[in-house]
Amino acid sequence: MSRLNLDDFSDLIERPDSGTRRDAEARRERLAVAPGALGRLDELAEWLSAAQGVAPVKAVTQPRIVLFAGDHGVAELGVSRRPAGSAHRLVRDVLEGVSPVAVLARRMGVPVRVVDAGLDCEPDLLPDEIVRHRVRRGSGRIDVEDALTAEEADAAVRLGMAIADEEADSGTDLVVLGDLSVGGTTPAATLVAALCGTDASVVTGRGGVAIDDLTWMRKCAAVRDSLRRARPVLGDQLELLAAVGGADLAAMTGFLLQSAARRMPVILDGVVTAACALVGQRAAFRAPDWWLAGQVSGEPAQTKAFDRMALNPLLDHGVTVGEGTGALLALPLVQAAAALAAELPEQPEQGLAEDEGAHRDD
Repeated sequence: MSRLNLDDFSDLIERPDSGTRRDAEARRERLAVAPGALGRLDELAEWLSAAQGVAPVKAVTQPRIVLFAGDHGVAELGVSRRPAGSAHRLVRDVLEGVSPVAVLARRMGVPVRVVDAGLDCEPDLLPDEIVRHRVRRGSGRIDVEDALTAEEADAAVRLGMAIADEEADSGTDLVVLGDLSVGGTTPAATLVAALCGTDASVVTGRGGVAIDDLTWMRKCAAVRDSLRRARPVLGDQLELLAAVGGADLAAMTGFLLQSAARRMPVILDGVVTAACALVGQRAAFRAPDWWLAGQVSGEPAQTKAFDRMALNPLLDHGVTVGEGTGALLALPLVQAAAALAAELPEQPEQGLAEDEGAHRDD
């Protein structure tokens, strides 16, 4: 099997249909509700209509939450409040329905899919359908070594592509994308800093579970050292993911690119998904047209990535828990936008309205 070249996605990914978007905009002008009265919901409906290629927009009937799971060796440095190698506990909480995203998904009736790309645990701790995709056990400590080998990075991206194909083929019409990781915000910050040309202190945040000042300084140092390893391979996205990414981040990047190629829209969650999206944009500049920024997580690297991709987050509720939770909270807004655009009546034509008025006067 030949080595993947992510730049090939530049030719595979087209923009959402501009003609359909114009039709959706024209229909919006004819609605009885005044233009602008629905605020950003109009923009969302027009974006979704273009992604679907139909006007009026269709309802979102088969959304799915997809969570990629992995452990990161850099967590051994104490850059997170969670112990290294404990991401499988996050997965278990989702499966048992006791994590925030699981509670919301159950309430909203949205199925959740968890994919183990690189958990550092014995496979028998989790169901086979979760662990069967695992590329490797954990990822390398990116401040001193590569996260993945070249072959593992290739396999991880292909895994994400395959998951995207499975979702598109099954009829999923919108994906809420998130991660279940320990230490994942450190490689995410490193990727964003490398791609945006900024220093470690500019992109290093305090993670989903807020860390103290000492932990933040350790994290900042880890990002700084990882950046030194990232800069020499900036010209090749696959090498970059191998050097300072991880199996879950590489899989999410492949998932995002293949979803765009399959015309399947995605809502991004926190800094990890934002970093993967930024890598994807580097490979295919049209890809971000298929993605929505679900929420502001408070991570500076996420803000930097969304700014670079010109993505404006839908929500700013201070939700930092990660795991796709913030992006899932944005889903009802997208569904509401589609329902209003499809079901609100159009204004009657002027002549018809005058005739009806004359009959009423008679």
